[in-house]
Amino acid sequence: MTFEKPKKKKIPQMTITRLAQYLNCLSLLPTEQYEEISSKELASKIELKPTQVRQDFHHFGGFGQAGYRYKVNDLIIGLERILGLDQQQKLIIVGMGHLGQALASYKNFEPLGLNLVALFDVNPKLIGLSLRDVPIKDIDDLPAIVAKHNVTIAAITTPTSAAQNTANMLVAAGIKGIWNFSPVNLTTPPDVIVQNEHLSVGLMTLSYRLKTLNKQNDGEQE
Repeated sequence: MTFEKPKKKKIPQMTITRLAQYLNCLSLLPTEQYEEISSKELASKIELKPTQVRQDFHHFGGFGQAGYRYKVNDLIIGLERILGLDQQQKLIIVGMGHLGQALASYKNFEPLGLNLVALFDVNPKLIGLSLRDVPIKDIDDLPAIVAKHNVTIAAITTPTSAAQNTANMLVAAGIKGIWNFSPVNLTTPPDVIVQNEHLSVGLMTLSYRLKTLNKQNDGEQE
């Protein structure tokens, strides 16, 4: 099985999201039980149709017929390469409140190809401390550190009121990828990619699904 670059066509965002879901699922499989996996088996683990899996892989030349089995290790390596996880990138986090500290404590950045090099805040009580041996710096030091370490990705975990100004500073410093945990939609130039992680949206979606499930259960009991 060989993954190739797509030929001059835009890959749907949902396809990329699903590739990440496939990789996450495959990475958690017990290796002694899963040396190989079929599209049907992989699809069932994340509640998709096997045709969807094969269609997603087809974008990259990894199309298999029904019943075709993939070598799990090869599939993981191929997906990591497609998603850019085989290339180490530098990460900073801006905003060292509870959310920022929790994110900084995440232990799997390195397997995802990310090297956390610095944390930033405006609170003088936090500046000079470290989390996981990563120093908390004054926000004024951000441009110099981005340039020194060639940082490409920054996570924003600041209060809502500071999010856009933080994004502006990151863009001016040369950051090209923003991981936004603020509940506001940021305005950035076209060449800066923003990945939003709006926690409130996820919570509201969960609330709706629970409400729908409860209605279904009530209907079955009548």
